[in-house]
Amino acid sequence: MRFQLIDAAKESFPVTRLCQVLGVSQSGYFAWRSRPASPRQREDLVLLAHIRSAFTLSNETYGSPRMTRELQDEGLQVGRRRTARLMRENGLKARQKRQFKRTTDSHHAFPIAPNLLEQDFSATRPNQKWAADISYVWTNEGWLYLAVVLDLFARRVVGWAVSDRLHKELALEALRKALAIRRPGEGLTHHADRGSQYCSIEYQAELRKRGIRISMSGKGNCYDNSVVETFFKTLKSELVWRTVFHTRAEARQAIGRYIDGFYNPVRRHSTLDYVSPVQFERLAG
Repeated sequence: MRFQLIDAAKESFPVTRLCQVLGVSQSGYFAWRSRPASPRQREDLVLLAHIRSAFTLSNETYGSPRMTRELQDEGLQVGRRRTARLMRENGLKARQKRQFKRTTDSHHAFPIAPNLLEQDFSATRPNQKWAADISYVWTNEGWLYLAVVLDLFARRVVGWAVSDRLHKELALEALRKALAIRRPGEGLTHHADRGSQYCSIEYQAELRKRGIRISMSGKGNCYDNSVVETFFKTLKSELVWRTVFHTRAEARQAIGRYIDGFYNPVRRHSTLDYVSPVQFERLAG
């Protein structure tokens, strides 16, 4: 291990000094350098090449659990501990999440629906339970608001919309996209918080005319819609907090690429046994 540390740092510090600090001889280090790699070391180099590639493709978001599953699906025989060691030794650390700030305007006179989910986010099929919420993204032009609708069966984003204003049309646009794409039948429950966008007469009328049951979170209870909030945390940690958006158009394009090009079809979800939402629905038949 000490010889490996010297080899990694030799571009920045003299080998002589590094050997002194780590208490090894220069002759020992050079003997180690000339020694042929063992089969295990050669395997590590192959695995590391795959890890680096997958880490880049994941936008540096995969930790060792998702990375292990990625490698195994590529046909490589590797366990989580070995993957974690190789990532740790090579400085491949997934981005950490920041604390999420949630805002909901519940001071309105619109009717409130009961909480039908009661924090039961499990579903046995697509289009059985949907959840919706709104978040925000900062750009140099000001705030951009993002409304999403998730199908809880596969945690898939089935509808989304953005706007420079926080109004009911934003939520309605995301809902109408989801309805047009999924065309749900009977038995769908739609859950949201008590925000004015979701309690508005227009939004609830759109749900009722399609026979969709309406469910709303309890007052001030962020856990009642935690699946969507978790999605927003993931989006912000993997994209938003790492990017400076000069315009709202830039932010919209990046969000679209993330949702439609990565999150839904590619990103491995721990709740789904480390397959993507699209793969999970496909496997479920």
